[in-house]
Amino acid sequence: MRMALVSASVALSAALAIAAVDPAMAQQKVLKIVPHADLRITDPLITTAGISRQHGLMVYEGLFAWDASMAPKPLMVEDYTVSQDKLTYTFKLRAGLKFHDGSPVRSQDVIPSLKRWATNDSMGGNLIKTAASLDVIDDRTFRIVLKEPYSWVEYTLGSSGAIMTGIMREKDALTDPKVAVQDVVGSGPFRFVKSEWQPGNRVVYEKNPDYVPRAEPADGLAGARLVKVDRVEWRVIPDPATAAAALAAGEVDLWDTVPITLLPVLQGNPNVTVEKIQPFKSMAMMRPNHLHPPFNDPRARQALALIVNQADYMHATIGDQRWWRECFSIFICEHRYGSEAGSEPYRKQDLAKAKQLMAEAGYKGEPIVIPLAEDLPIVKSLTLVTAENLKKIGVNVDLQSADWGAVITRAGKKDAPAAGGWHLFHSWLFASTWGNPLVNIGINSPCDQTNWLGWPCDAETQTLRAAFISAPDEPARQAALDRLHRRLMVTFPYIPLGSFDSLFAWRKEVKDVLKANVLVFWNISKS
Repeated sequence: MRMALVSASVALSAALAIAAVDPAMAQQKVLKIVPHADLRITDPLITTAGISRQHGLMVYEGLFAWDASMAPKPLMVEDYTVSQDKLTYTFKLRAGLKFHDGSPVRSQDVIPSLKRWATNDSMGGNLIKTAASLDVIDDRTFRIVLKEPYSWVEYTLGSSGAIMTGIMREKDALTDPKVAVQDVVGSGPFRFVKSEWQPGNRVVYEKNPDYVPRAEPADGLAGARLVKVDRVEWRVIPDPATAAAALAAGEVDLWDTVPITLLPVLQGNPNVTVEKIQPFKSMAMMRPNHLHPPFNDPRARQALALIVNQADYMHATIGDQRWWRECFSIFICEHRYGSEAGSEPYRKQDLAKAKQLMAEAGYKGEPIVIPLAEDLPIVKSLTLVTAENLKKIGVNVDLQSADWGAVITRAGKKDAPAAGGWHLFHSWLFASTWGNPLVNIGINSPCDQTNWLGWPCDAETQTLRAAFISAPDEPARQAALDRLHRRLMVTFPYIPLGSFDSLFAWRKEVKDVLKANVLVFWNISKS
């Protein structure tokens, strides 16, 4: 392993060499990051890809932000009032907010941004459906009038969930919500340097000199977003050994999501810190395509749940049991809404029953198309375990290799699997995107195919989810949660595969990495 890392380091040094360096740039303080995936989609309001959300948090800001405990705090909002009947929310933007092109952030930008975001995000969609109107009062003041009281307004407006809230310029926000905005112009603490973007290799951000942070201390994604470096460079290194070598050699400063298998190498280096920064574990999951046979039949999805032995997935993906646990919640077990109600029949692998259910669902040996992300070790391991389990029950598995960017792009296609679509894909999820029925886009099950990749359809799930969201107090919410979870253990919008800690590594000269549900790069200093 040591020899491999040395060789990889030498190779990486050559690969990252820059032919000519501008003297002014040489004086800049640059934070060099190995991201967990390659950035393919730069519009964070149209995709659930975690790397696009991370990019979005660099460039765009929302009206509120979640602190480390995932409670909402004002961000772009200076102050707001709520009417006595809890139907009218009046918000005032902070003075001096500017987009990266120098234009002011106005209420006229906020309203179309919220509407565009809500088209793609189920949590935002719930807020818009509850709203009677969204009104511009003046350049810095806007109002949301509700049809009925809704206790999730601030939480929703602070979302860094599946699709983050981000305020765009009015002309960008009026873009078709299914079409990516090409001009990446936000008002956040960093500016995207499009001219230096090299997909598959490098993404560059520079400090926004016009950004005025809040006065409160940083807390998760809330509070002051203080930028303490001049540039942030994401250097895409798909091979884990090469990334580890680069970190050890000081060629990069921070590595986002470290494979557990390399922990002994990293923890043995006195110049490297390895820590978890997220308050909750992540959850591995398998997502079936509900549009096409056989997984349009709930029996086939139940069969998927029965081929699972979570320990197998976690040993293959994570290894050391200190960093993972079994979890049979569709949500996040450590979270207050981590119900496991109704999961009892699926806590033990039953291959014979799974084979029977596949046959009852009409499966007759057709190829099951599963994209395999070669550049994400966690996703690759999860996928390979599923493939082996499916083969054990006589399923004809068609693994199709690609990088993660191509996998997530393909996952958005509704075509038949034989025509470029898919049957199953794998990923892992954070509490910020899946921790409760409101934020969790994976359970959203309308029958109009406007929901998230996989497109489940179940009217009863929708009714039970609405009951949770509208519950008047916490006891009623918990009771509604259990009823919903029992239904999800019948329909299986996705299958949980175990939960684990995401670990991050950085050089000793890197300080003040924030504890938050998403890794962010403000507040970080580099000596």
